[in-house]
Amino acid sequence: MSMKNYLKWESQVCAPNYNPIPVVLCRGEGVWLWDLDDKKYIDMMSAYSAVSHGHCNPRLLKALQEQAAMVCITSRAYHTDRLAPLMQKLLDMSGMDLGLPMNTGAEAVETAIKAARRWGHEAKGIPENQAEIIVCSQNFHGRTTTIISFSSEPEYKRGFGAFTPGFVDIPFGDADALRKAITPNTAAFLVEPMQGEAGIIIPPEGWMTEVRKICTENNVLLIFDEVQTGLGRTGKMFAFQHENAIPDGLILGKALGGGILPVSAFLGRRDMMELLTPGSHGSTFGGNPLGCAVALEGLKILEEDDLAEKSRVMGEYMMNRLMSFDSPMVRDVRGKGLWVGVDFHPHIISAREVCERFMENGALSKETHDTVVRLAPPLTITKEELDYALDILEKTIRELEAEKLAS
Repeated sequence: MSMKNYLKWESQVCAPNYNPIPVVLCRGEGVWLWDLDDKKYIDMMSAYSAVSHGHCNPRLLKALQEQAAMVCITSRAYHTDRLAPLMQKLLDMSGMDLGLPMNTGAEAVETAIKAARRWGHEAKGIPENQAEIIVCSQNFHGRTTTIISFSSEPEYKRGFGAFTPGFVDIPFGDADALRKAITPNTAAFLVEPMQGEAGIIIPPEGWMTEVRKICTENNVLLIFDEVQTGLGRTGKMFAFQHENAIPDGLILGKALGGGILPVSAFLGRRDMMELLTPGSHGSTFGGNPLGCAVALEGLKILEEDDLAEKSRVMGEYMMNRLMSFDSPMVRDVRGKGLWVGVDFHPHIISAREVCERFMENGALSKETHDTVVRLAPPLTITKEELDYALDILEKTIRELEAEKLAS
């Protein structure tokens, strides 16, 4: 089937809640993807950091196949021999006390919200139904009805009310705003240590350390959502390690599933997690043996191949190359590790235009907030592959510059 006919077919059978780049992908290997016409692209998006290990990683496929031949899912009505090894590995890596497995990032965020509220009521003594959670403007934690209730993005909320109360919004990266927002009813501060969907926003140096101190002084849980930033993406295994601001709760997802299965987890300190008693929370597929086997192997690969350090080194190289482009269309380049946003002047060009031309030239990414092109390739990318992608981006920018100047 031609790509044109496939795109038409999909538009007839799928709800239009996405606006994908117009390419139909059918195969992947490492940092590469192929479309229905067998055109090859380098992947500079890696499914919003879910494919950190590269597409169809052989070690992960082997773990998947071996476990699939044993048992895939039993539900947590029973114990299996795959769950404890995964949780133990995550706790050893993060320094948390207990873990709860889920499937998607949004599910893990919902788990964190429930855990924080119960802790606030039962441990801190906040009156029933009065627990508040502080969040940051321009956040992205998912799209469930509770999560969009504290989003500042109008399109995430339009037509979906009534919304869930109990959230207080402050500016991102502002420690003083956090201090002022805390009340006796504050249970937690839920925040991305670095914001992704907002356009790869890096907070001021020392901010994580300061919010850790503020939360400790006020008996408030600090919960970091590291669904996008975790597991090596920013040049550390977890973004909070850039300042050693150890949280009370840690949300993981995306790369935890190795780019193969949806796997997520909420990890936290014991006095909060032990309040999640039988019947308080659950998931039929959460902690399934197949997902656990793949996730555990993925964590071993991250450590054995030192992918966090590779992300740091390659990320610094990418930032330096991007800043050398010196284009009048680019107003900012920001990021950490292999997680960089190129911010374009909106009165000159849209990020969507850049992404579509980038695709035509043989590389894939996706815009966010109309002005930012995200660059987040698999952490397995080589310098030669990265240069190939950056050469395409520079070519794309120069082509579009010439067209805009001529028009």
